Amino acid sequence: MGNSRSHLGQKFCSRFLPEEQAEIDRLFDALSSETHSPSTSPRSFSLKALKSHIGEALPPEMVTRLYDGMRRVDLTGKATRPSDSVSQEQFTVSMSHLLKGNSEEKSLVILKMISATECPVKAREVQKFTEDLVGSVVHVLNYRQELRGWTQKRGPGPPSRVQVLAAQLFSEMDLRGGEKILGPQQLDCECDRATIEDWVFRAPHVATFLSVVIHRGFLLLRSSLDLATLVPECHVDQERVFESILDVLSVIYINSHLRREQQGHWHLLFSSELHGHSFAQLCGHITHRGPCVLLLEDHDGQVFGGFASCSWEVRPQFQGDDTCFLFSIYPRMAVYTSTGYNDHYMYLNHGQQTIPNGLGMGGQHNYFGLWIDVDFGKGHSKAKPKCTTYNSPQLSAQENFGFEKMEVWAVGDTSGSRQAKSSKSILDVDPEAQALLEISGRSRHSEGLRDVPEDE
Repeated sequence: MGNSRSHLGQKFCSRFLPEEQAEIDRLFDALSSETHSPSTSPRSFSLKALKSHIGEALPPEMVTRLYDGMRRVDLTGKATRPSDSVSQEQFTVSMSHLLKGNSEEKSLVILKMISATECPVKAREVQKFTEDLVGSVVHVLNYRQELRGWTQKRGPGPPSRVQVLAAQLFSEMDLRGGEKILGPQQLDCECDRATIEDWVFRAPHVATFLSVVIHRGFLLLRSSLDLATLVPECHVDQERVFESILDVLSVIYINSHLRREQQGHWHLLFSSELHGHSFAQLCGHITHRGPCVLLLEDHDGQVFGGFASCSWEVRPQFQGDDTCFLFSIYPRMAVYTSTGYNDHYMYLNHGQQTIPNGLGMGGQHNYFGLWIDVDFGKGHSKAKPKCTTYNSPQLSAQENFGFEKMEVWAVGDTSGSRQAKSSKSILDVDPEAQALLEISGRSRHSEGLRDVPEDE
């Protein structure tokens, strides 16, 4: 098993449990048993061996990056150039840094994956690494058939969804002095080790995505990665073929902003494609169903929406709390959280004479951060300069927009909200109908016909 390791290698081995270390050793043995080139020592492996073992599970560019990152690990601090192959110590230390390490240790290997030169690296090199990393996550999940019901999806034109999420992760990077990379002219700026370390800390998806690539690409320590909190299970109660506005990367991004108990399952409540272009249908499918994500695609191809932290209810008052947020998906990914300025988080109403009828999030009447009109297919996103509730910009391409596609997804365990939904009368979700009955002096015949609730 080649148990003789340097002091440094043994130090990093201690990060793994004994059974984990045994699995790492078995993988190294399999890699080093491949046919050696003349320059490869008996207890090491080559790039060819690594590519042969991984096959098509990862893109070749990412396999090469991982290999270069491992062989450039300097165990002695005295190496003048990278080794020609990966030793057992280099393999163990690299896995330790990437899977168990802190931001500093992860950044060491990431830098070596980005460039053969010593620090600093160019910002455009980090950008390309980020795109390769995001693309590899989609690739390996698709290859291993672990998309959990979601699909890969391209935008209507450049940029691709991979580039959009990569750009969001890349935007988390601060240059020296806290300066952001705002345009192509700054891509030649230098990023030193401290910058990369800070970026890995600020953008936890970088480390998570590296873990996905290793766990699923190498088929190593697979039980250590809980995909359920990263990619929720997609549930659609329809036998018809349904193509969501969402793709797996969009879902991963939005899901990461939800509470853990909401991350495992997404259940489709409403789709204009399946349920029709009707505001009444929308209200009928989403009220009293618990926390949910709603989104739409406007006629210009921009995708955006909001997260409602509690059940939608038809009523003239604002509802929700400060865990609601608005978001954009395409052509850029971003989440906009509560400012605390007001409590205009959620609004849903129809059938009223004096106040707006529709669904809104943020802002105020007739000036919402996101508004879906009762005349279904129309809406607005008004923010000059920003939405007061969520600090969001205009989400749509045009302030007043039209749309064909809209979806609403319940998140988390929806069994309780389904039971609550089934016990509601139609009068509960139509306050105008209830009021008309009361004004006319007629009784609510359904009032006495409800099931008696069971004692808690």
